Amino acid sequence: MADQAVSLPAGAGAIGREALGPSGPKPRHVFSRRNIFLYGTLFVMAVYYLLPLYVMVVTSLKGMPEIRLGNIFSPPLEITFEPWVKAWATACTGLNCDGLSRGFWNSVRITVPSVLLSIAIASVNGYALANWRFKGADTFFVILIVGAFIPYQVMIYPIVIILREIGLYGSLSGLVIVHSIFGMPILTLLFRNYFASMPEELFRAARVDGAGFWGIFLRIMAPMSLPIFVVAIILQVTGIWNDFLFGVVYTRPDTYPMTVQLNNIVNSVQGVKEYNVNMAATILTGLVPLIVYFISGKLFVRGIAAGAVKG
Repeated sequence: MADQAVSLPAGAGAIGREALGPSGPKPRHVFSRRNIFLYGTLFVMAVYYLLPLYVMVVTSLKGMPEIRLGNIFSPPLEITFEPWVKAWATACTGLNCDGLSRGFWNSVRITVPSVLLSIAIASVNGYALANWRFKGADTFFVILIVGAFIPYQVMIYPIVIILREIGLYGSLSGLVIVHSIFGMPILTLLFRNYFASMPEELFRAARVDGAGFWGIFLRIMAPMSLPIFVVAIILQVTGIWNDFLFGVVYTRPDTYPMTVQLNNIVNSVQGVKEYNVNMAATILTGLVPLIVYFISGKLFVRGIAAGAVKG
């Protein structure tokens, strides 16, 4: 009969499809107009950002006689690390000639407690706002959002008065408090959005099992939130370590952070302008946030993609 099905041997279907030729979308050419534009733009932007770093590195490895020849793009004919040693240990800023070393340890003593304190408080705030709907939570959240976008400059003088009255002006402890307070609003927003994106069934199951506020946070939420903690650490380390404004306003010369010390070295008017020392000092100042980012960059991307910027 005409409508009787015809049985085909095994594999005949695959042979028939091969006979029809390749299927699916046509592969794009590697040198298509779109790819040339895309990769060309990325290459130009990479060169734009890497060229200053290249100039800084090669200049920091040259001696002053070679720098005076004027070719800033040429590699060093004779590599010397003396500018790096001087930038770290003996560069002068006024009456002090201890380089960046004192500023480095001041920055460490400022950054570590500021990061730990602000992240600890903000993570608990975000967890409470996302999972424990207390009275006035929405109002509190709105206040935090507004606080995250208040310009720092308008708060400088009132904070100076407050720190002076409580006896912390000019101390590292006062600057730690300032960084912790100003970092808390945006970190609370990040943690709140991340915890809100986690499955609510986890929270409910823990509540059924009798876990309380701290038990759920410490045993369930925090261990599952490594990416957002890494995001917060990178943001805080970068912001606090690179800060200049708060450092120069709220500290004194003996407690200046590394960025203020760098500014004093670069803008020193004593003696000959040593560009190699200035470049070495600049690279040394930026190494810490760069190392932190390169070590934990993948977790940073995961934290952002997993809900850090979700509303």
